[in-house]
Amino acid sequence: MASSHFDEKDGIDSATCYFSDTNLIKLFNFPLFFSLLSLSFVLSLNKMSNPSSITATAALLLSLISTVTSHYSSSTFSSSPPAPQSTVWHSARATYYAASDPRDAVGGACGYGDLVKAGYGMATVGLSEALFQRGQICGACFELRCVDDLRWCIPGTSYIVTATNFCAPNYGFTAEGGGRCNPPNKHFVLPIEAFEKIAIWKAGNMPVQYRRIKCRREGGVRFTIDGSGIFVSVLISNVGGAGDIVAVKIKGSRTGWLPMGRNWGQNWHINSDLRNQPLSFEVTNSDGLTLTSYNVAPKNWNFGQTFEGKQFEV
Repeated sequence: MASSHFDEKDGIDSATCYFSDTNLIKLFNFPLFFSLLSLSFVLSLNKMSNPSSITATAALLLSLISTVTSHYSSSTFSSSPPAPQSTVWHSARATYYAASDPRDAVGGACGYGDLVKAGYGMATVGLSEALFQRGQICGACFELRCVDDLRWCIPGTSYIVTATNFCAPNYGFTAEGGGRCNPPNKHFVLPIEAFEKIAIWKAGNMPVQYRRIKCRREGGVRFTIDGSGIFVSVLISNVGGAGDIVAVKIKGSRTGWLPMGRNWGQNWHINSDLRNQPLSFEVTNSDGLTLTSYNVAPKNWNFGQTFEGKQFEV
């Protein structure tokens, strides 16, 4: 794997590369090696034979080399990250919840806290276990539409929501019964404000269709720094593009790039003394795109503060 970035401070386009044992094996083209070995063997056997026979044999083996190595190269080295946006609609079901008080700030299993303050509002959704991916999906965007019910669906409408919560299974019921979020069910739980964009609230448990789409965000990616001492926890929110983060690195002015671990949802942590130095972040989305924001937090940053970096293009 190779990663690269442009160092705005030094003005140097740098790239870091490393090779694992697997990569070294890939670099050594076995089909080419064995084909050349076979060619050498045949030529040695025929060195006292008719030259035309040698020429014909060599041409045959060289043709074989071209075919085999072409297939080997395409099957081994061709790879592309999965696209977060899909044109294919998938079947699922959806229900809603209503806050006991309209002023309630509803957080969730992704760690975003007050969703209104975080910028997500009520355009959010909780996902069943079959969709939640143990929190990695947090921040991804889905487009939902109501189907197959002319009585309750609002025709011609769809609504875009962000994954911010988890709908836990209830194994006291079957998946076909009351266990709506039990595996293998694909289920969305929406705030009633979002549910009513595509269906009448009396519908209850509705059949819907969904597809993954790219997220469009206002402003840059937000980094909320928490922790204590050498324990640093960073909540990353308002992420555009694919929306869900798979890798994060942090860098102080006195350190290199340090990988962070996923704590839960989109909270990432590291044990390192990063106090009294400006902080930079490198964030990678699930589509493989990486965004680097330099000196996001100033030297005098404090725990509990939120800073804004660059944003993924959509």
